[in-house]
Amino acid sequence: MPPWYRQVRWWMLSLLFFVTVINFVDRQALAVLGNDITDEYNLSNTAFGTIVSWFRFGMMLGEFPMGMLMDRVGVRIGLAFAVLWWSVGNGMHALSTSIWHFRIFRFWLGTGECGNYSGGNKIVASWFPVRERAFAIGIFNSASMFGSFVAAFLIIPIREHFGWRMGFLVPSVLGMVWVLVWWFVYRQPNEHPSVSQAELAHIRSDGEATEEAAPSNWDLLKLKQTWGLMLCRFWVGPVVEFYLYWMPKYFRDVRGLSIKDSAYFNSVTFLFGDIGSIGGGLAAAWLLSRSWKVKGTRQATLLFGAALCLLSFLVPLTGSIAIAIGLISLILLGHTFLSANMFASVSDVFPNSAVARVTGLTGVANGVSGIMFPLITGIIVDRTGYTPIFFMAALMPLLGVAIALVTLRNYEPARLFNPLERERDNEKR
Repeated sequence: MPPWYRQVRWWMLSLLFFVTVINFVDRQALAVLGNDITDEYNLSNTAFGTIVSWFRFGMMLGEFPMGMLMDRVGVRIGLAFAVLWWSVGNGMHALSTSIWHFRIFRFWLGTGECGNYSGGNKIVASWFPVRERAFAIGIFNSASMFGSFVAAFLIIPIREHFGWRMGFLVPSVLGMVWVLVWWFVYRQPNEHPSVSQAELAHIRSDGEATEEAAPSNWDLLKLKQTWGLMLCRFWVGPVVEFYLYWMPKYFRDVRGLSIKDSAYFNSVTFLFGDIGSIGGGLAAAWLLSRSWKVKGTRQATLLFGAALCLLSFLVPLTGSIAIAIGLISLILLGHTFLSANMFASVSDVFPNSAVARVTGLTGVANGVSGIMFPLITGIIVDRTGYTPIFFMAALMPLLGVAIALVTLRNYEPARLFNPLERERDNEKR
């Protein structure tokens, strides 16, 4: 094997990391600039929640088509299209003059950004053997928190010098630059001119038997494993978005910080999300290297992450801003620790030919809860405050993990109906 810095799979992972950073800078722009927007257009928390819900609605409708696109045309074309599409949608926010403009452009952004995870999960499944996948997913998933962290430091200075509208436009240009690099650099492992035979053998060390199965969409929907992962992401997904989108408003409205200080203070918590994402992958890799089974490894990492999320009960009860920041930091660490292994579970159970679509289906479930939860959050915050939402955020990850562990059981590969078998059965009939 060449030294690690010449192993191409890590360079592919770095490209995936950077596009996920861009994805979350674009996504976090609304949170960073949300106070400006609500002040300028005199929006209530309920109205702001509808803007977030329209983004989730776009993600819900786009998830499965994006997954199909990645499975059918490949990630080189599919991910390039997704990034270009969402970058244009994000830039259009700069032209908004009403709440409906924000809703429409947020919807547009969501239909593209959902392709990041279906494409990313497929890239990891193509380039990494099972024992490295949770770590690789942890690396690229950590970019979500890193992007959320740098968003404030990138967007606030732009806002102060050029106004909040440019805070949407500048990050969009980064996405377009990334597409150009991706198009010229990315190839599949067996087609990439820089991949050595030793690295290719390492990538294929799990074998390629699972690629023979190419299940239909209907076959996937008939499997309890698909529904278990969908329901897991339904309950887990909205929690991190609550901390991403609502904390700048929470620290200004409840804790009394300025817009600038609120964005900067909250950004610190995202660094711990990075630690959790990478740590979740490293922990899984370490347990597997210690001869743990996949089942036990995923159970331990998922439950540990969900247990840390229970600290959400304490956030509204403390009077200290520093302690609140510390608790939220640990919650995001737990959430991303959990998420790295939740996404890895897809490629544990399903073949590469179905990974993007199953990831897309889990995204659809996340989209449904992502539409509901911001609306519920806005209504409850306007009427009673943030405390009930923090309590809900404490319990939802544990519920999602419990459903996943029950439905996946032994983490055995899903029994897929091969199209060739279907044809033989039809001939027999």
